[in-house]
Amino acid sequence: MWNRFTEALTEERRDEVVAAAAKRLEGLSLAEIRDRTRLTARAQTAVQKSLSGVDGTAPPTLVAAMVQQVVARVGGFGFLDELLPPEREDLSEIALNPDGSLWILRKAGEQFERLDRTLTADEAWRAVEALLAPLGRAVSEATPSVNAKLPRRSLSPDFGGARVKILHPVIAAGDGFPSVNIRLFEPKPVDPERLLAWKVAPPRVIQGLTQAVSRKLRVLVIGGTATGKTTLLAALCSGIPRQARIVKVEDPEEIWLPHPNVVTLEARPALPGSSVPAYTVRDGVDDALRMAPKWLVVGEVRQGDAGLALFRAQMSDHPGLSTFHAEGPKEAVFRMALILFADAGVRMEAAKAIYQQAVDLVVQVGWLEGRRQIVGAWEVVPELQAGEVHFNPLYRPGDERLGEIERRRT
Repeated sequence: MWNRFTEALTEERRDEVVAAAAKRLEGLSLAEIRDRTRLTARAQTAVQKSLSGVDGTAPPTLVAAMVQQVVARVGGFGFLDELLPPEREDLSEIALNPDGSLWILRKAGEQFERLDRTLTADEAWRAVEALLAPLGRAVSEATPSVNAKLPRRSLSPDFGGARVKILHPVIAAGDGFPSVNIRLFEPKPVDPERLLAWKVAPPRVIQGLTQAVSRKLRVLVIGGTATGKTTLLAALCSGIPRQARIVKVEDPEEIWLPHPNVVTLEARPALPGSSVPAYTVRDGVDDALRMAPKWLVVGEVRQGDAGLALFRAQMSDHPGLSTFHAEGPKEAVFRMALILFADAGVRMEAAKAIYQQAVDLVVQVGWLEGRRQIVGAWEVVPELQAGEVHFNPLYRPGDERLGEIERRRT
């Protein structure tokens, strides 16, 4: 019977079933549309009801395909639906290039992989509109660069959220396609046990670092792009006592913490055409200090004024953790000094002194032997030597434990 029914259900009839099922779902709230689990269940019911008018039931594989078509049509993400959770849980980034090529980066991967998928520009622009419309945003020649986010739990109860970057063809030249990058965040807090499962470092090294956090040492996690800086930072936060009050400052929010007393301040850009100013990471750090934090966590330091605000807080005995893009401890000092000078007018000599006073430990994460690993850890020497910041090595790959840390905090 299935063979006979499938033959009768032509492509045109299948399109009619999908259109009818999508029409049944008109009027859903934004929350229902963005909850992919609930939307898929509703689409399943709608497809079955629409099929009842064609005398029969389709094979499960055909029903499932039509359900996904309905979800894509109603949810509006189109070709992205098959890549986003809950359909895929193994990706950390999705990229659409201006030439129309589609790329993915797996959580365990170092390089992007190209998908064998042919898209039209119309498909790409419909997906962009669906991403931005619920947020009241749009990309155009007048606003060619847009930052956005998919909130946690917006696609499913276990969705960790995502950062979205979209560029208009007027500045990202190609074949009429927008440039789209979607960075997917972890769906739940990262604990030290997961670091051990991923073989990021030996158990005694992870234990030593979390103990350093519990002793209120100020930690800077460094590394290159997509090396896992934020993931490592989130796991090290498990060293913060459960009862402590934590204020996080992020751009955008990405770090999940299991602690009950956590406040997150999220940076936002100035809205185009609005007199409302941007809310920066520096603003967040300044506000956080008036919120009685016992620990201050900054997702990433990108600007010098944010770094200066954070380091001032840490010099006033606020224990903190943050990340910074650098390929080694000395490089971190030099790059931080540069942006402190460029963005905040701090002279290089003073910037190095501030760094030495504000940071206790530097932990570097990177790619080694085909996986993300901690590739080094250092303690900042308490005093400048000949005007330079110096480090005592605590760990390098091959060690089984963290070296003795001399710095103490009360």
